[in-house]
Amino acid sequence: MSAGAGTTSSAASPVIGWDVGGAHVKACLLAGGRVADIVQWPAPMWQGLAHLDAAIAAARERWPAFGPARHAVTMTAEMADLFPNREAGVLEIAGRLAERLGPGVRFFAGEDGWTGADEVAGCWDRIASANWLATAQMVGLGRPDALLVDIGSTTTDLIPVIAGHPSPAGRTDAARLRTGELVYLGVVRTPLCAVARRIAFRGTPGNVMNEFFATTADVFRLTGELDPDHDQYPPADGGGKDPAATCQRLARMIGRDAREAAAADWHDLAHGWRHAMVAEIARNLRRVDRLFPQPASRLGAQTGDHPPARDAAEGPATAVPVVGAGCGLFLARALAERLGRPFLPFDALIDAAPGCRKWVATCAPSVAVAVLFGRQVP
Repeated sequence: MSAGAGTTSSAASPVIGWDVGGAHVKACLLAGGRVADIVQWPAPMWQGLAHLDAAIAAARERWPAFGPARHAVTMTAEMADLFPNREAGVLEIAGRLAERLGPGVRFFAGEDGWTGADEVAGCWDRIASANWLATAQMVGLGRPDALLVDIGSTTTDLIPVIAGHPSPAGRTDAARLRTGELVYLGVVRTPLCAVARRIAFRGTPGNVMNEFFATTADVFRLTGELDPDHDQYPPADGGGKDPAATCQRLARMIGRDAREAAAADWHDLAHGWRHAMVAEIARNLRRVDRLFPQPASRLGAQTGDHPPARDAAEGPATAVPVVGAGCGLFLARALAERLGRPFLPFDALIDAAPGCRKWVATCAPSVAVAVLFGRQVP
């Protein structure tokens, strides 16, 4: 295992941080201690590791510094149903990366530090789905007390950071699902039938169809909040991403056709889905809130539309900030406003070239492992 967090690398070689997910591969090039470039590739890992190979080949072609670079990796793709179990997934992914990136590649194992490919079998459970922990460690370096709200394409992580250290009640995906620190809602790939069982249309609530007719990308495409660069997956029906096709998919969710209503009605419906998603994340924020010292740091998450009244003992100076990350950064910001909390985007903690700054928050775990590895491993 590597040196601890107090050491600083004197090596001049660049670092490439990798976040190998089940739906995307994200990579960050760190040169001279600064984020020089970031890329995200759609990679449906359940279809095979050829998608990982393609991302590595693309990075090699994109970055002349690829050859001398050191590689730091975190992953969640071991959950893909390509593998019989998570252990097999970690081992196969790690082996594939060692073949493609060289024996010097290192894997993030959380509190256990960094491990080489030959050590993965002994700590696979620390490597599995630890990308959120890398991001939270990075947050702790810049904000000793914070709540990390990372809303991605598929999931949301709600991680308390207390006195500079990630302080989750759960460590594994299973445990974090129980505590509410992992919410399986994202702004691109989540089927809308998983967001709400009933939704109002023209003021009248009704059940929704439990079919893969539409995803959250349709919602946030209509609200105008989803960056087109982050909208990388095909729609549920394989159709277009224009407003007409998007409205048609939303209409199917409630047993209608888009031609039955005006565009404004479908925009209202999209905002209804948005409200339901924000409310569900807020309910989980309330669970996570209990982990913070009381009352000064209380987040006070509610499920209504308006921010709660601030406790008399709690002034702006003591409020725990929300640090937002992920392609759903816009929702993290909205949640902070709703809670009356200060908001800080993850990219504000990172030294990055202007041209890639918008990707820093979106690809936060890849940035985090690059920076942490550069700081910690001589």
